[in-house]
Amino acid sequence: MAAAAPRILLCGDARGRLAQLFKRVSSVNKSAGPFDALLCVGQFFPDAPEQLEEFNDYVEGRSKIPIPTYFIGDYGIAAPKTLGAAAKDSANLGFKMDGLKVCENLYWLRGSGKFLLDGLSVAYLSGRQSANSQQFGTYSQDDIDSLRALIEEPGIVDVFLTNEWPIGVTNGAASSGIPSGMDLSVGDSNISELVAEIKPRYHIAGSAGVYYDREPYANIGAVHVTRFIALGPVGNKDKQKFIHALSPTPASKMSASELCTKPPNTTLSPYSLEKEIGSGNGATKRSGESVSDSQYWRYDVSKRQKHGDGAGDRLCFKFVSSGSCQRGDKCHFRHDEDAREQSLRGVCFEFLNKGKCERGPDCTYKHELKEEGKALSGKQSGSGTGSLNRSKECWFCLSSPNLESHLITSIGEHCYCALAKGPLVQDHVLIIPIEHLPNTLSLPPECEKDLSKLRGSLQACFKRQGKEVVFFEWVSKRGTHANLQVVPIPTSKASSVEQIFNLAAKKLGFTFATLKNDNYMEARKSLGMHLNRNQSLFYVEVPGGTILSHAVEENENFPFQFGREVLAGLLNMADKADWRNCQLSKDEEAEMAEKFKRQFKEYDPNT
Repeated sequence: MAAAAPRILLCGDARGRLAQLFKRVSSVNKSAGPFDALLCVGQFFPDAPEQLEEFNDYVEGRSKIPIPTYFIGDYGIAAPKTLGAAAKDSANLGFKMDGLKVCENLYWLRGSGKFLLDGLSVAYLSGRQSANSQQFGTYSQDDIDSLRALIEEPGIVDVFLTNEWPIGVTNGAASSGIPSGMDLSVGDSNISELVAEIKPRYHIAGSAGVYYDREPYANIGAVHVTRFIALGPVGNKDKQKFIHALSPTPASKMSASELCTKPPNTTLSPYSLEKEIGSGNGATKRSGESVSDSQYWRYDVSKRQKHGDGAGDRLCFKFVSSGSCQRGDKCHFRHDEDAREQSLRGVCFEFLNKGKCERGPDCTYKHELKEEGKALSGKQSGSGTGSLNRSKECWFCLSSPNLESHLITSIGEHCYCALAKGPLVQDHVLIIPIEHLPNTLSLPPECEKDLSKLRGSLQACFKRQGKEVVFFEWVSKRGTHANLQVVPIPTSKASSVEQIFNLAAKKLGFTFATLKNDNYMEARKSLGMHLNRNQSLFYVEVPGGTILSHAVEENENFPFQFGREVLAGLLNMADKADWRNCQLSKDEEAEMAEKFKRQFKEYDPNT
């Protein structure tokens, strides 16, 4: 039986009238629900000081918000104070495109972004257009650029949220349905351009003070239609509808024939002619392909400079925020690993991108680069980095009081196995020498024998599950406690591993040394003989036995989590590239370890 489609409520400008809004939501939820979430467009904060008490009752927890509520109208009285506090909350640091938590069940969709809500792909542009740069209530060119980068990813956007209307949305619509007295020149041309590129199934807006449900319109270069819905303000005197229910099946779960369905009243796209979005240059209708091509200037450095942007060396927001970019080599923004690391430590994207931040002291992110040794944990993570600075108590030594013993799955005489903390995949394992040794390439013979047994046993265990294994190690010249990463992957992905590692190396400007030897022990011995104690080394053994290695120069910019990041890309798990995004509770870790022990029991050489 297919899962039920998510059920969401949409709301226009709340303007601080939260008691009236949530009373209505509770009523609708009781009579026609349950609903999964409420999405608010238009001004969310109050117009006047006398509304603050009611508003703060909800924000400060004295009154309850009935269902998860998301808003993009980050302007009005008390917005700076409320949102400033939310932005400084340690739980909201970094790039959280699925909302910064303001209080229980209330989330601020900041800037621009795209996230999944109960299976629905939701994109948004927060704030309004303004010539003045403000910390809250306005969007920036960076917000627009980052949204354009995000929508390059495959898949259809189900819902697009904006505060203001797009200019020209009524072009080609039946005049009888257009709200009387509506100023058709009102709207935002940036939103017109964005919605023509995004092609969402639903575009929801507020701010105009009226309810308008436009006829669906066809999109250029896409088979599905878009429905534009504008909502009135909460409690408006004109009785304009301010709340609307939707239950759309996510596009990702729809068949091609369902997506292609066009209602009889479908119109042409209101943005199909350039003159219809206010350009006035007499341009003719473009094909879907030419429209797409015309957008490349937004990523092309030379063309951007011609537009007075001067952004010849700007960072890719998508890469910095998530660790990957769908455009790959075609992206003309910089994919900088150092910037990605700094971003993970809470450094401001605008500061990284421009060397300064217009928000100045009001910005809640850091305006200084953070040193690696002070910012990263040396726990037994799945990052492959080991400890950046030798800790007083090694996390891998069995005698350490800080050892997380609940993750250990097998102990031999010279080596032991443990599940990785913050695993990339469920059975992500580490093979660790019991003695505090700097790498697994120069182990004593008896220790190497133990490691080889564990390696072979893990391969056999995973093979029975239809998986191949990738082994990799980061050998730090700082001499941390060695750990060999063991990551099982689907057999269908095995043939691509060597290629994707070579492509990743090419992007970073180096070429792997390749070692092929039918005898695994001899191959490792050969690699160990060429180990330079004054250099760090990364190596990976791909399915089939080939070993790729790279000696890292003193000043080389090599990503600390390179092996994990490449495999995360291969497995389409970009959000798991950093182990800290994958941390589990101790109880969950213990349960996972026990499950692994049971499936590994018949292969474990130490039982």
